[in-house]
Amino acid sequence: MLESVYGKTIADWITEFPLMKPLMEGAAVTWFNPAVVPVAQALDDIPLTAADVADASARLARFAPYLATVFPEVEQAGGIIESELIRVDRFARQVEQRYAVQQPVSLLLKKDSHLPIAGSVKARGGIYEVLYHAEQLALRHGLLNLTDDYRILAQPAARDLFRRHKIAVGSTGNLGMSIGISAARLGFDTTVHMSSDARQWKKDKLRSHGVTVVEYAGDYGQAVEQGRQDAEKDPSCHFIDDENSSTLFLGYAVAGERLKAQLTQAGIRVDAGHPLFVYLPCGVGGGPGGIAFGLKLAFGDHVHCIFAEPTQSPCMLMGVYTGLHDQLAVQDFGITNLTAADGLAVGRPSGFVGRAMQRMIDGYYTLPDDELFALLYLMQETEQLQLEPSALAGAAGFARVLAEQQGYRQGLGLSEAAWANAHHLIWATGGGMVPATEYAAYLATGKRVIPQTAG
Repeated sequence: MLESVYGKTIADWITEFPLMKPLMEGAAVTWFNPAVVPVAQALDDIPLTAADVADASARLARFAPYLATVFPEVEQAGGIIESELIRVDRFARQVEQRYAVQQPVSLLLKKDSHLPIAGSVKARGGIYEVLYHAEQLALRHGLLNLTDDYRILAQPAARDLFRRHKIAVGSTGNLGMSIGISAARLGFDTTVHMSSDARQWKKDKLRSHGVTVVEYAGDYGQAVEQGRQDAEKDPSCHFIDDENSSTLFLGYAVAGERLKAQLTQAGIRVDAGHPLFVYLPCGVGGGPGGIAFGLKLAFGDHVHCIFAEPTQSPCMLMGVYTGLHDQLAVQDFGITNLTAADGLAVGRPSGFVGRAMQRMIDGYYTLPDDELFALLYLMQETEQLQLEPSALAGAAGFARVLAEQQGYRQGLGLSEAAWANAHHLIWATGGGMVPATEYAAYLATGKRVIPQTAG
C-alpha cells in the first residue's frame, strides 16, 4: 500500500487535494475548474494565435487537390477531411432516463469517429502534421512553391524525396493510424511505436499499408519515449510528438471554424442566450486541447469545453487539479492506467496542453469502462452509430453538467433561459474502422453490463 509520493504522505496529498481520494479509489468524479477566466485573458497562456490557426487552415486548402488525388476517400469532398454533425435525440432520451436528468433541448454529435482516411479524430492533427512536414521538405528542396498546384507532390521527384526521409510516432492506436497511413501514402519510411494496449487490428492495418510497427510491453509513455529516443539518433527522422507538438495542436484547432460553419448552415445559434457545451474524450490532451482552442477562437465565451477520461487514466484532470501537470503520473498514486478505452490510456498528461489550457477548460470528469460499454450499446441501439469505447467518454457529459447545474451555472452567470436553451455536443473520436467481430464483442459487453451500470 502506498504511504508517500514525491516525499509527501498520501494523507497530506488528500488533505491538500481532496479529490485525490476518489480518484485513487477509481470512483467516477466530476470537477469544474475554478480557474477558468474569459477567453481574452486565457489566450495569454498559450503561445499560439488565431493567425496560426488560419495558416493551418490555408495549408489544408492548398493540399486539398493533392489529397483528392491520392486518397479516394476524400475525392468527392474535394480533398477536405471533415465529418458530419448530427442530432442524437433518441440517444439523449436514453441518457436522460439512465442518469435521471432532464434531456437537453439539443444534443448533437460530431462524427470525427468516421473521419476519412483514418476513421478517428486523429485524422485532423496527425495528417496535418504529416502534410506540414512534407511541405517544408518540398519547399526546402526546391520541388514546390506555395502558389503551385500541390498535386505536384504525387510526382516521382517528390515521392523520391519523401522516401529518403522518415516519420515516427508513439501511439496507443488512432494517432498511429492517421500518421502511419498518410505518411506511408506520401512515400515516407514510417514507423509507429505502439503501446501494449493498442488493438491488434490497428497494428495489422498499419502493416498492410507498409508501416513498420514496433510493439512494447509497456504503456503509451514507454512507446513515446522510445520512439523519441530512436528518432533523435537519426537526422532524417521526424518524430511527431503528441505531448508537445504545436503543429499537431493547430491541425486539431481548425475544427473550430469548421464546426462554426456547420452550425450556421444548420441554423443553430451560439451566443449569450444559446451557449454551447462540448464534451471531449481526453488522453494525453493534444487532440481535445487543440479542438478546444479552435472552439474558443470561433465562439469565444459562449462555448464551454469539458474533458472526459476513464477512471483508471485521469491524467489531465489530476494534472490540472493539482497544478502539477506532467510532473505527475496516475501510476504514482496506484491508479492502474488500464482501460478498454485504448486511445485514452495515458498515465502522464501533456504539460504543454495542461498549462496552455489551464484557464480555458471548464471541467473534467471520469467514468468507468463498464459505463463506456453501456453507452456504446445505447448509441448503437438508438442511433445505429458504431463507435469504439473511448469515443463514448463524452457521451455522459451533459448528464454530469445538468446533475451539478446549480453551482456550475451560477459560476457561469447563465440565466435560466440561457441554461434551458443551451446546445450540448458530444465529440465522437473513433470507431469508424473497427472490424465487425471486434465491434460485436463491444456490443455484447455493453448489453451485459447495462443493467448494472449508471451514474
